[in-house]
Amino acid sequence: MDPVSRNLDHEIMDTDDGKEAVADLKSQLGALQIGGGGDMLIDEYDVVDEKQDVANITPDDSADESESVPLADDYDAMKARLLPKSPDLESESEAVHTWHIENYRNLSKKERGPKFECGGHPWRILLFPFGNNADFASFYLEQGHDDTDKPPEGWYACAQFTLVLWNKLDPSIYVMHSANHRFNIEESDWGFTRFAEIRKLFAPQWEDRGRPMVENDAVNVTAYVRIYKDPTGVLWHNFINYNSKKETNMVGLKNQGATCYLNSLLQSLYFTNAFRKAVYQIPTENENERTNSAWALQRLFYLLQTNADAVSTQELTASFGWETKHIFEQQDVQELSRILMERMEERMKGTDAENALAKMFVGRMKTYISCINVDYESSRIEDFWDIQLNVSGNKNLDDSFKDYVQVETMDGENKYFAEGYGLQDAKKGVIFESFPQVLHLQLKRFEYDINRDAMMKVNDRYEFPEFFDASPYLSENADKSEPYIYQLHGVLVHSGDFNAGHYYAYLKPTADGHFYKFDDDRVTRATLKEALEENFGGDYANSMVNGNAGVRNPYSRTLSTKRSMSAYMLVYIRQSRVQNILLEVTEEDTPTHLAKQLNEERAAIERKRREREEQHLYLPVGVVTEDNFKAHQGFDLVNWEADLSSKSAPQAHRILRTSTVSDFARSLAESMKFPPEQVRLWVMVNRQNKTTRPDQPLVDPNMTIDDAYNKFGSRDKSFRLWLETASIVEDGKPVWPDMQPQTSNNVPMLVFLKYFDAISQSLLGVGHIYVRKHSKVGEMIPMIQQLMGWSPGSSSNQSAGRSSSVSSGAFSGHSNQTQSPTLALYEEIKHSMIEPMKPKVTLQQAEIQDGDIVCFQRVLPEKEALLVTQSGGYADAREFYDHLLNRISVRFLPKTSADTDWEPFDIALSKKMSYDQFSAKVGERLKVDPTHIRFSTVNSTTGKSKAPVRRNANQTLFQILSPHFGTYNNSNQRSDTLYYEVMDISLSEMETKKNLKVVWVSEGVSKEEVFDILVAKNGTVGDLIPLLQKKANLSDEVVRTIRVYEAHNSKVYKELVEDFPVASITDFVTLFAESIPEEERAASDGDRPIYAFHFDKEPNKPHGVPFKFLVKPGEPFKDTKERLSKRIGIKGKQFDKIRFAIVQRSAFSKPIYISEGRSCTSRSLSTQTNTNPGYLDLEDLSSIATSTDDLLGLDHPNKSRNQSSKGDSIFIR
Repeated sequence: MDPVSRNLDHEIMDTDDGKEAVADLKSQLGALQIGGGGDMLIDEYDVVDEKQDVANITPDDSADESESVPLADDYDAMKARLLPKSPDLESESEAVHTWHIENYRNLSKKERGPKFECGGHPWRILLFPFGNNADFASFYLEQGHDDTDKPPEGWYACAQFTLVLWNKLDPSIYVMHSANHRFNIEESDWGFTRFAEIRKLFAPQWEDRGRPMVENDAVNVTAYVRIYKDPTGVLWHNFINYNSKKETNMVGLKNQGATCYLNSLLQSLYFTNAFRKAVYQIPTENENERTNSAWALQRLFYLLQTNADAVSTQELTASFGWETKHIFEQQDVQELSRILMERMEERMKGTDAENALAKMFVGRMKTYISCINVDYESSRIEDFWDIQLNVSGNKNLDDSFKDYVQVETMDGENKYFAEGYGLQDAKKGVIFESFPQVLHLQLKRFEYDINRDAMMKVNDRYEFPEFFDASPYLSENADKSEPYIYQLHGVLVHSGDFNAGHYYAYLKPTADGHFYKFDDDRVTRATLKEALEENFGGDYANSMVNGNAGVRNPYSRTLSTKRSMSAYMLVYIRQSRVQNILLEVTEEDTPTHLAKQLNEERAAIERKRREREEQHLYLPVGVVTEDNFKAHQGFDLVNWEADLSSKSAPQAHRILRTSTVSDFARSLAESMKFPPEQVRLWVMVNRQNKTTRPDQPLVDPNMTIDDAYNKFGSRDKSFRLWLETASIVEDGKPVWPDMQPQTSNNVPMLVFLKYFDAISQSLLGVGHIYVRKHSKVGEMIPMIQQLMGWSPGSSSNQSAGRSSSVSSGAFSGHSNQTQSPTLALYEEIKHSMIEPMKPKVTLQQAEIQDGDIVCFQRVLPEKEALLVTQSGGYADAREFYDHLLNRISVRFLPKTSADTDWEPFDIALSKKMSYDQFSAKVGERLKVDPTHIRFSTVNSTTGKSKAPVRRNANQTLFQILSPHFGTYNNSNQRSDTLYYEVMDISLSEMETKKNLKVVWVSEGVSKEEVFDILVAKNGTVGDLIPLLQKKANLSDEVVRTIRVYEAHNSKVYKELVEDFPVASITDFVTLFAESIPEEERAASDGDRPIYAFHFDKEPNKPHGVPFKFLVKPGEPFKDTKERLSKRIGIKGKQFDKIRFAIVQRSAFSKPIYISEGRSCTSRSLSTQTNTNPGYLDLEDLSSIATSTDDLLGLDHPNKSRNQSSKGDSIFIR
């Protein structure tokens, strides 16, 4: 059994378990003879639990018979064999100590050996002679400090050690185990729970050596200890409770999911101090919005300066416009760096930091073609922000630069045409005119492997130096007055493979300081070797690790002899400009508004933290006032979900539960500048009809808020109260109608009043009144008149819509005022129940109770009501209530981004509206004919448009938007958004049209544009062409050469003549249109066409645009390929990778690949249909493609598939 290295927790095993273990051990060892004989006696003992953390240990050493094995008492030889020195670490101290153990069978359950010194601190061996929760003797190395001699605070020691147990009479008999460990106060011992099996220790002979290990009840154990210096402070660290700020004075960045690549780049830019200082100079004080990436980056940098813990990048990625899916996609660091630089450059224009980034990161290179025999050169000088260097095929940085500036000779058939000189031999290449102060080098660690049809990581060894001279790669005319010596500032590393991995960075924050490793939220000091050599890639020094041929990649989980971690980006700083780039960033360089804002946010966070801790002491209380009620338009007294900035929003309070009702009422009165005695609080309760109304006043001023809540509250999260102010005051004391002495049960009831103004289309609270329950409904009229300031005989200026009396079976405050305008009264029972009130019934008969709401309105004359209705308003309060109940705010979005004339907008509509009604509203907003507007539903997952909405007079807006209806397959549909598009024709006319999706192909067949074209259902392809011309903006000359053809499964199905009816074009084919190539229009009599298509390895995996190609008899295949290259728009290396084959149209045919060579005779391919793919040598394509069923296949990877699998391209808003 392999030994296991453990740390001891010194916890006590369950007593019963301990007894059982001891009893079992006694029974097993009772018959064993130790030394001279006699039974072995074992006391009962406690067993210490094992800790699960495992140290790195060497395998159990066994004697190698082919080598000279030292004896256990030859300490020097044993130490040389057991403690090989690490070439990367410096030894601080060494010690060898032997503990002579006597009377083994009488040892207690746990023994400690004599102390010995190493590295200035005491050590000792800890022994469990009869096992620590195992049937093995357990040996540990332990630091020797005790309670009277405690180690200093923060003490630790990095120890390499081996424990050797050996027979004192025969030192050739021994067993040993080794380990490395970082000892500290928390982990003060480390070693081997299963050091040696107890039964074997006391067996008559140890491993057939003729004598036992423990002989005569005695044995020796020797500790070999070496203490290493810790160059980074984290040697063998387990990182439990590790504090980056405390150890390095720097903090990391939190990983949101797959943003480690972003974190490594941001840390690199942050420690490019001049970049940080330039970012701070962007004015953002008045633009501190979450969508402002410059402001977000400033905040991130400031937090990295001042925070004690790792910083989140959520604000920054949100400002980029990234969604959750972008957070979990690893993107290209070079592309991200360039886009981020561009955004910052845009924000720096017109500021003190303008051109700061260009001066820092931009160099210049010259691309040239220089004639060899004549004095002529064509060149172009360009700026560069970074340089991409090939790794594959190069051993180091110098090789890559030599490869980059390599000169290509253009001669023979590849001569250069020089203007004025004709074809000339020439040299073509790139040379650098200048390098920037900060040089970003992108190492091309990821390349496309054509054989595997996939991107692969290049793990070859690639060396880069700490100091680098770039001058050999400068042009002769470059300014070399200042040395171009660069020193390494940062190494950005990728660990893993193309499909999975992790990013981190090694950075050198100061010019003469150390490298540090920035691994997401952890920052640790690193050695120069860790930053450089360990990121060269290549093979491991020892490919046999733990007996395996290679090391397991933690991401791909495969074994590999090559390192999975390697540098992919290097940051060099010009040595002569280091002080300018790594200048100190002081507090004065930081925008003052950042510190102020962040301090306020930190204070708010601390305040909320305290609030959470004290939450049990406080009760949230919502208070409704008369002013809230008067400002509220809608159902009930107020909207409890309203924005707190709204006048109608209830007041939110956080009150100590021990506060009294009178204390709270007094504080509210003071805030509203009322005498405290003139206010009182009512408890609001949730009724069964889903309304919240005042129920009863809190009459006991000494009751605590907590008691009131427990006794009267509705068990909501908050206690809801209504604050009443006295309307009658006598002798300075409030008069509460319901609190006056009552002689009968005709008690006053609290009623709230709302006024619906049909002219202004408003429904607002006007106040409250007290009405006795046996009073008739009509008796409220005088109270309403008084509350509204109306006189009984006034005519209520109709612009205000006010009224004073009621007639015709409605309500009349004074019967002699028969000519007064009428009022209609309704009870607001619940949202969907607004009932008219009868004038002669009592309030008790009408079931009115405290807290009920009565709505009143002026009844408009018929003509006036008609005008209100015609203007889109509501003349009846019940209709207006219904409008409020069914009101919905719908967002309308232009369907295509090309519609720059149209913008998104929101309209409040009714769910009951028909298609024509809401279409008219949208048309009015857009100022277009509503019959020309087509709507589409919106996919809630992707945000893209779904099926167009069909015009249906019987369907409401609610049915169109609601996911509960299946008409438009809208189970994943937005219920508050529609796309719109303004059509050239009306929807009724559109019903006579057929929508054709046409792919216009140009630039060979490499460019595709998709157009939706409406053609009359009884039209022909000839009608389609002029409509395509208008959509694609084609010239008349091009239109005369247009060819339209159908394709199915990326193969040409048939060409369509102009009189072909569009009704016969099915939805299962793709419609292509192109301009017939010139060579086809000028074809000779012997030329004949062949249809061609693209496929990926197998013909049943077609892709791309199929096309028609002209076969010329007798034409060398080399020339045919040149015409093919021009036809499909693919050139150079990409074209050279294409394999050509003859494929029959049959679905099960196999490709017959073509290779250039000797000529071949014409033959039929029918015999090849069901055979394995073969190859044909030919010089002339026409000699093999003879059948009308023959197709020309182009075998190459589907690039569109590879690109789509990588997800969306990275962007910053």
